[in-house]
Amino acid sequence: MNYAEIKTFDVANGPGIRVSLFVSGCHHNCPGCFNKEAQDFNYGKPFTEDTINSIIDTLSFDAYAGVTFLGGEPLEHVNQKGLLPLARKIKEVYPDKTIWCFTGYEFEKDIMAHMYKEWPETKELLSYIDVLVDGPFIESLKNLSLVFRGSENQRLIKVPETLQSGKIILWEKEL
Repeated sequence: MNYAEIKTFDVANGPGIRVSLFVSGCHHNCPGCFNKEAQDFNYGKPFTEDTINSIIDTLSFDAYAGVTFLGGEPLEHVNQKGLLPLARKIKEVYPDKTIWCFTGYEFEKDIMAHMYKEWPETKELLSYIDVLVDGPFIESLKNLSLVFRGSENQRLIKVPETLQSGKIILWEKEL
């Protein structure tokens, strides 16, 4: 897996101060994509054990609320495999820090109906994700007043609660 960028002081992609990891590689090709260069799986730098350790070290500061995975597309199969060691380590070392993930895939149609059943990585990765922002960016539904999402079709799904209840539980902005 490659990554396009790591932002170590991000307040735009989830609540609180976050480390945001922008992975490389995406098949969606959404019109109006804000990170078009990261659609190329070969773009950026290799994601290594040193990268993981650097993120873990950065998170040691109490001010960090957690990590956000964006892209590119974090839920491309190759990217799930790359993200799993990081997600495991975050939850092991910092169980109270949250993991958010932005995906162009739809939770019920793509993730649960296919990926969750076909790839063991999906089931494990979802077990570490606190909030999943799902759905493709749709330019005609773009709304700059939305919290932590770009278009009105996208949802902020509380993953543990959703998996436990079997119905979509949405994240509400917490003050």
